[in-house]
Amino acid sequence: MQQEIITICAMADPNCKRRGEASEAAFIARACSLNFPVAKLWGESDPIDILVGNRAHRQFWRVQVKCAEALHRSGGFEIRGSGHHLYTEDDIDFLAAHIVPHDLWYIVPIHAFLRCPLLYFYPQKSNSRGRYEKYREAWCLLACETRTCGRKDIPTVCRNKDLPIRCAICPKRIQTP
Repeated sequence: MQQEIITICAMADPNCKRRGEASEAAFIARACSLNFPVAKLWGESDPIDILVGNRAHRQFWRVQVKCAEALHRSGGFEIRGSGHHLYTEDDIDFLAAHIVPHDLWYIVPIHAFLRCPLLYFYPQKSNSRGRYEKYREAWCLLACETRTCGRKDIPTVCRNKDLPIRCAICPKRIQTP
């Protein structure tokens, strides 16, 4: 039986709020296509945009979605790590950074950018050794179990065998010469 592919085409006005909403819709579509259950939070009061479920381990990850559309003068795409205050482990578990022109996602655990107000991504550089490159398309981190039940034990190394997509830190990833 062939699995149905879910696609959502999201367009936005040129203001930040609408672009963010379009990226949230794109995130939900991509997560659903990878068979993750998702829940969109109501309102704008919390730092969490979306809850992503892990069926096997009966847990939800708290995800903040951000997007970037234009190159920064540094040569990378800039995403603010927070708005009014820096995110902490008590706020979110992952930042999902959408690089719109490349339709790429970086699934970055909170511990990787604690106390960082700005994050830079360099997907256009084929040999990029950017700080967050190992989290490019790291959807498998959302399918991993935690070593303990504590919410502060975020996986840093992929431990998922069932998800069809592999990220840069996955030991199951096929290495290309």
